[in-house]
Amino acid sequence: MTSPSPQSNSSLWASLVCYGSMTCLAIAVNLAPVYLTTFSETFGGPAGLTEEQLGRISAVIFAGTVLGILISGPPADRWGGKCFAMIGLALTSAGLCLLAASLNYAMLLAAGAVMGLGGGVLDMVLSPIVCALQPHQRAKALNWLHAFYCIGALGTVLAGSAALHLQIPWRVVALAMNAVPVAMFLGFVPLRIPSLVHEDATRISIRLLLRRPFFLAALLAIALCGATEQGMSQWLPAYAERALGYSKATGGMALAGFAIGMIIGRVAAGAVAQRTRPLPMMLTACGACVLGYLLGCFLPSAPGALAACVGVGLAVSCLWPTTLGFTADHFPHGGASMFSLLAAAGNAGCFVMPWVIGVIAHHSSLRIGLAAVTFCPLLLAAILLAVAPRHAPR
Repeated sequence: MTSPSPQSNSSLWASLVCYGSMTCLAIAVNLAPVYLTTFSETFGGPAGLTEEQLGRISAVIFAGTVLGILISGPPADRWGGKCFAMIGLALTSAGLCLLAASLNYAMLLAAGAVMGLGGGVLDMVLSPIVCALQPHQRAKALNWLHAFYCIGALGTVLAGSAALHLQIPWRVVALAMNAVPVAMFLGFVPLRIPSLVHEDATRISIRLLLRRPFFLAALLAIALCGATEQGMSQWLPAYAERALGYSKATGGMALAGFAIGMIIGRVAAGAVAQRTRPLPMMLTACGACVLGYLLGCFLPSAPGALAACVGVGLAVSCLWPTTLGFTADHFPHGGASMFSLLAAAGNAGCFVMPWVIGVIAHHSSLRIGLAAVTFCPLLLAAILLAVAPRHAPR
């Protein structure tokens, strides 16, 4: 029997640390939605925070994420991925500490910005690292990496919901969550990470990438993927409580169900990635997202509407990582710079859509605001039908 080589063991351990670090991005993004109504009561006075102010919390987190992505992509190609992964983990940890210490709404927004900044660095650098570690199965590696985002989201939501049920203060929860980025930071210390671009290849410049119509379509596509995913994810607990009449704990559990659906979908997509063409899978997912949003917003039965909202998690699961994998296969030497542009576009959709939902809800209702997200998977399907067939891999 042939024993595994030290190099394969090293790559496996490095991949596992990356997977664990992806859960830190999930903590940064998903802890606030569990406590939106709690933040409203804590920082909004007797009247509470408005829907627009609540939507602004998620918008600030994702704005920080986009900033972290944009400022760290090209330097990561130059100086390597390890140090930027550790920087991202350190910023996430600092943001959680600041969240626990927040005394007013402005400090809450500042904490969200720091967490988002750290999450953005992680979102940018982890994808090219796992592609460098597993260059011959990028789609599988990326789907599994992003499945750990969902695992982290599930753990965050379950912990937050349990804390609400047990009446554990949210500040204590934020400090307890800080153990995860600290542990992953220590896990990165002994690792040796390969170059994000193969040593025998020349990295494609950003200027050249932005001249490729397929890449421009991929940027718009992943922005729509992010908007479709986070539109529901960021508002589901508040929607379940305010529009459907459920308790805070039930809203948190609904978000947990959403995360479970995303885990199942991404693990399954990773398992079949080598045997299934991306276009039919993504078009099916777009149709399922439209159906889930419409049923969730307009079904008269509250249990049925909540189940449809939870089902969006399964429907949307494959869109983001499959778009990344599809683009990486077309531009295998894009490096961290390419992933930074894709992640920035995706997170732009993530931070714009929750805020747009809040603005629409402020002038009409939360149901109408959430229903407006159906525009995103419809436009994504149109882009896929227009672009993907002409660029299908041989």
